[in-house]
Amino acid sequence: MKRVSLPQLPPDLQGIDLRALGYFRTVVDEGHVGRAAARLSMSQPPLSVSVRGLEARLGVTLLERRRDGVVPTPAGAALARELDAFFPRFADMLGRVRATARGEVGALRIGFVTPAEYSFLPGGVREFRLRHPGIGLVLREMTSDAQFDALRDGELDAGFALPPVPHRGLAWRRVLREPLLLALPAAHPGARGAAGRPLRLASVADLPLLLFPRDKAPALHDEILGLFARAGLTPVIGQEAIQMQTIVSLVAAGLGMAVVPASLRNLQRKGVVYRAPAGRAARIEVGLAWRADDPSPALARFVAHWADAG
Repeated sequence: MKRVSLPQLPPDLQGIDLRALGYFRTVVDEGHVGRAAARLSMSQPPLSVSVRGLEARLGVTLLERRRDGVVPTPAGAALARELDAFFPRFADMLGRVRATARGEVGALRIGFVTPAEYSFLPGGVREFRLRHPGIGLVLREMTSDAQFDALRDGELDAGFALPPVPHRGLAWRRVLREPLLLALPAAHPGARGAAGRPLRLASVADLPLLLFPRDKAPALHDEILGLFARAGLTPVIGQEAIQMQTIVSLVAAGLGMAVVPASLRNLQRKGVVYRAPAGRAARIEVGLAWRADDPSPALARFVAHWADAG
């Protein structure tokens, strides 16, 4: 937390408390010490002592005493006006502090990968904001490896990423498990079959495989290559790209094929056809990661929300 320099009260003012200020404001409001004491459910002498003590601390006369009551001096009227502004702000501050402790207000920095963007994230975030309007969210699209590093370094509060989790101290909860699909150039002969019929990889083996770098998404990278290995094929690796939208755009440009999470169908890129591969289904997970020792009540609500959503 950022360090700030706080103003230091002079020693003679350090004994002033909120109760004395509240007593004084009530006396001004009633214009009479006796009526103010009755309103405060206290006897008159302690109230008079409190007001005189406040005057002594401040070194000014706050009230002009008259036979029929009291009226504020110019200094007393000025203090009353300041208190009228101060007390509501102070009450609001305490309310925000308590709301923060309950996890009702706060701000969270959230990372996400493309499969989250095209599946559960929009609806889930919308529902969270409806349930918790006092918690602000700043969303950043990031690769999984960048998210894990940012979480470790305290630059993110949580992130929707692909496993595995590389750093100790990070908690993980699966949010989505979805199949992988072949993304093919629409002009390729292998893309022209029935949309619901699984496609043999051998029929598109002539296409270069556009792939994600292993250091960015090792589980996805290995699952894709495993899909080809189970079919007895060794793909010809074409270009690599770190963003899934870029991979799909390269497919649309006819530069090769790709294997992508099924949610990428929602990207609806012209010139790309999606087909399920034949054989045992390949799948990928997306989960929520956060620092296990983070005490933020707002973060706890965010994590719990995705448990409910799942």
